[in-house]
Amino acid sequence: MIGIFDSGVGGLTIVKEIFKYLPEYQIIYFGDTARLPYGTKGAKFVRKYSAKITDWLLKKGAKIIIVACHTSSSWAADSLKKQFKEIPIFEIITPANKKALNSTKNKKIGIIGTTGTIRSEVYKNKLLNLDPSLKIYSKACPLFVPLVEEGWLNRKETKEIAKIYLKPLKNKGIDTLILACTHYPLLKNTIKRVIGEKIRIINPAEDLAKNLKLFLKNNPKLKSQLKKEKNHQFYFSDEPYNFEKMSKLCLGREVKINVKDPF
Repeated sequence: MIGIFDSGVGGLTIVKEIFKYLPEYQIIYFGDTARLPYGTKGAKFVRKYSAKITDWLLKKGAKIIIVACHTSSSWAADSLKKQFKEIPIFEIITPANKKALNSTKNKKIGIIGTTGTIRSEVYKNKLLNLDPSLKIYSKACPLFVPLVEEGWLNRKETKEIAKIYLKPLKNKGIDTLILACTHYPLLKNTIKRVIGEKIRIINPAEDLAKNLKLFLKNNPKLKSQLKKEKNHQFYFSDEPYNFEKMSKLCLGREVKINVKDPF
């Protein structure tokens, strides 16, 4: 199985892309809804529970781990790779940064995400390691997550909030924008209308799925160990808010869930 975890339901946007690019493989998903949001938690907390969830997914049979949560990717991915050395672990940041670097023409890149992701500066620092001449502009957009979970994707209120968040980045002249939160791809159309057609929007979930597909192509032994079936498993540590709406938005259908807090 392909193991995917997030702090809540936003990681379903990752599942959506995995289904698109690797539809034949079984996935097991864990959303830590009992402890969300990770975006406002400290680094020590995020590392602790990211490790616990990874270990649990491996015991359930996962052969690959995808860290869907941007905050966990920011603060825990490196420690997970050290702790679980034998397991391929994919985080959401690296594919997005590489895509943004290849996309930008004027070297001005914007990043929007949760407070925790933006505060960590991991996107900014890793981009500057790739190219120190880049100009990086970041903005936390904490209201976007609850708007998505209410299904307010195309409401005028959402557009007005997006204008407030995105105006400083637009004024900086960015030509590329990274959606550094799993929920944000669901707001892509609204963001596009606000930020303008000329600015390239990077959806990290899509680039991660493409990277995973290439990785499996180059690692046939591991690929052969993955179950080819559609009996997907969705676990949450507490009853997820508005899950029916989110599953329909991301996957086009409702899915059966298991509510269980193993920690």
